[in-house]
Amino acid sequence: QGPLLLFYKVGPNPREWWGMLTTSRDGGQTWSVPFRLPEGIDGPVKNKPVLLANSTLLCGSSTEYDGWRIHFEITRDSLNWKRVGPINDATKFNAIQPTILVHKDGTLQALCRTKEQVVVSTKSTDLGVTWSPLEATSLPNPNSGFDGVTLEDGRHLLVYNHTTRQSKPGGRSMINIALSEDGESWQAALVLENEAGAEFSYPAVIQTDDGLVHTTYTWKRKKIKHLVVDPAKLELTPIVDGRWPGLSAE
Repeated sequence: QGPLLLFYKVGPNPREWWGMLTTSRDGGQTWSVPFRLPEGIDGPVKNKPVLLANSTLLCGSSTEYDGWRIHFEITRDSLNWKRVGPINDATKFNAIQPTILVHKDGTLQALCRTKEQVVVSTKSTDLGVTWSPLEATSLPNPNSGFDGVTLEDGRHLLVYNHTTRQSKPGGRSMINIALSEDGESWQAALVLENEAGAEFSYPAVIQTDDGLVHTTYTWKRKKIKHLVVDPAKLELTPIVDGRWPGLSAE
């Protein structure tokens, strides 16, 4: 196995920050001297990179100057990088913070946060070298970050706020888990939190070797909450017309 990679940002805000990287070869006990990533390379923004079948590391990244724009960064050794994009011009969609899903046929799909109150999607069939135009999905987004993971059984799991700014529940007051077989049609699995006036946001999610799913998220901007879910035991209900079952997304 290769080294652990810890990416982070330095700077006063997302418009001026730059990417940094430090590595560990002993399971996180000790770390290398941090170094700045090359010019034009920011590292992954919010969400984890994905190791592809060709042994390249694909980072979903974004910038917030001159509109919100998505791009991708590819490396084999964390020293030499290729930047792809931006893939949008911030006219139809202002998008940031992509999370990457890997389909069974090798297609890559990135889902992104937007200012336009909807999750958007882009796909690549050549291991991240080119990407399709951003398209709206059926999932709402209250301009809040989210994260997803492709499970070992091939399904895709998303942890996100199934709300808009105007809906009730609205904003970041509800946080949810949904699953999909194809990245297009989604099924409701869990409401993790739902409290008017509270904030539950910026989740991160992984699946461990035992098959369990671990997610962390900001809890009321006071703590970080850690939940463990067995995806094999989730009861699923289709999400129809963007509405969470039993709740209004309008």
